[in-house]
Amino acid sequence: MMKMDQRIQAMVQRALAEDIGDGDVTTECTVAPETVYNGKMVAKAAGIVAGLAVAQEAFTLVAEAQGVKEQVEFIATITDGASVKRGDVFATVRGPGRVLLTAERTALNFLQRMSGIATLTAQYVTAVQGTKAQILDTRKTAPGLRLLDKQAVALGGGTNHRHGLYDMVLIKENHIAAAGGIQAAVARVRAQDGQHRPIEVEVQTLAELAEVLPLRVDQVMLDNMNLAQMREAVQWVNGRVPLEASGNVSLETVAAIAATGVDYISVGKLTHSVEAFDISFLLK
Repeated sequence: MMKMDQRIQAMVQRALAEDIGDGDVTTECTVAPETVYNGKMVAKAAGIVAGLAVAQEAFTLVAEAQGVKEQVEFIATITDGASVKRGDVFATVRGPGRVLLTAERTALNFLQRMSGIATLTAQYVTAVQGTKAQILDTRKTAPGLRLLDKQAVALGGGTNHRHGLYDMVLIKENHIAAAGGIQAAVARVRAQDGQHRPIEVEVQTLAELAEVLPLRVDQVMLDNMNLAQMREAVQWVNGRVPLEASGNVSLETVAAIAATGVDYISVGKLTHSVEAFDISFLLK
């Protein structure tokens, strides 16, 4: 396995510390130190699996913390981003019983959340097939887990929007009000951002879009526009700037939004209200 990203390793360590505290009292009282178990991870639904390396890291870190001689063997039969059917065994784990039982919940928490995000993202991507629209994530992620949430979106076939407040300028309603208008906000960014990062501006009306176009920004967000407004915006812009549709997008509405001709559709639901993918971890 490739060396784990230190940021992800730190996330797993924090999750384990939160769960284990000063020890797994149940396992320590019921499982003999020399016991070795074989386990398997079973998909309880059809979907996309994401987070295998993160789950493996949970077992590895617990084994290191317990100082056991018997190493954990984690073998995945698929790669991250692969599809599974209900009943598929997609990974096996062998190692000390105390390690496997102590790490189990943390490993599954990461794996189920990431797989849930990837599975939902894939459904959105499928819904817009045949159009040019790409599905974007947002910053509506679980605090402290953004890197993993966005990895899961990518594994589901989506495209990552900005990762944070630092890698792209996104001028929204409150920024426009604070600066005294769209033109003033864009001018201030261009005058003060020494790194000249990409600029996106949020607009809520076609009149605001008309104000933005001459400013030659990198992207425009059409916030909560109806389908007719989006179609008109696409026709009017005619490819001069990429357009992103945003606001209350669902699986029921995303195909119609994509059909308007927008370039991107951002979907907060991918990460802000995740339904965990159902996975069982069975030991023998």
